Amino acid sequence: MAKKRKRRHWWHNIKFKYKLTILNENTLEEVFSLYVSKLNGLSLLFTVLLLLFFFTSLLMVFTPLRNYLPGYMSNELRSAIVTNALRVDSLEQVAEQQHRYVQNIQDLLAGRVELDSVQSIADIDSLREMPVDMLEEATEREELFRSQYEDAERYNLTGTRQGSSDMTGLKFHCPVRGILASVFDVEQQHYGVDIATSPNSSVLATLDGTVLWSGYSMDMGYVIALQHKKGLVSIYQHCSALLKGQGQAVKAGEAIGLAGKKGVHSTGPHLYFELWNNGQPLNPEKYIVF
Repeated sequence: MAKKRKRRHWWHNIKFKYKLTILNENTLEEVFSLYVSKLNGLSLLFTVLLLLFFFTSLLMVFTPLRNYLPGYMSNELRSAIVTNALRVDSLEQVAEQQHRYVQNIQDLLAGRVELDSVQSIADIDSLREMPVDMLEEATEREELFRSQYEDAERYNLTGTRQGSSDMTGLKFHCPVRGILASVFDVEQQHYGVDIATSPNSSVLATLDGTVLWSGYSMDMGYVIALQHKKGLVSIYQHCSALLKGQGQAVKAGEAIGLAGKKGVHSTGPHLYFELWNNGQPLNPEKYIVF
């Protein structure tokens, strides 16, 4: 009974109405009066908070303010961050190259260049031999990568195809959304397909795997190669940016780069995609719907 009385008293107290009166100071005439209760005040406060939450949500959804929320990032902003990071890296390489060039000039003028480091005086004028710059080092790595895939014993394109792995159970993802521009043709030494797409489209891993190589080529732009199970290797060329580094594990359908038109042999935004199995090129159209 005591609990019921206490509840009734509390409910009566919160519903009890108070009269708010405004009087004329001179005549003491009642100008305005209003009956309010604690329940009315709580309801008004709750309604105001609900409206504020509603309008704040609308601002975040339909205005650029959402980009300032922690953890939210649009595709355009992510692409801009990747591009800026690549530009900063390029500027650092150029600065390092210029520093090496100035150091070489100072060594030449001071006579600190050893005679056994050059073959003749004619080699000194262009600084072709001392020292090898960063771009030449990258070219050597790219040539080593090519030699591994063009080795005659491992990639004999004219020989009889042996030991082809069973593709049963593998679900290939389309590497990029677009239109098939050119097809697989071994006779023309075109060991992949060209997919025309919009600039900065996401390049996706076709299968689960590990990044075998990730780097830049003057001819093919940014290139990334993935090693998959059953002896499969997928290669993605002419990217405008790469999102994964060598040795990283990737999932099928995960973004590994951005499509573009980097490289000397690129005529427009597209992705050149190759699929290899135990040293033999495969026609991607037999496994992927483009």
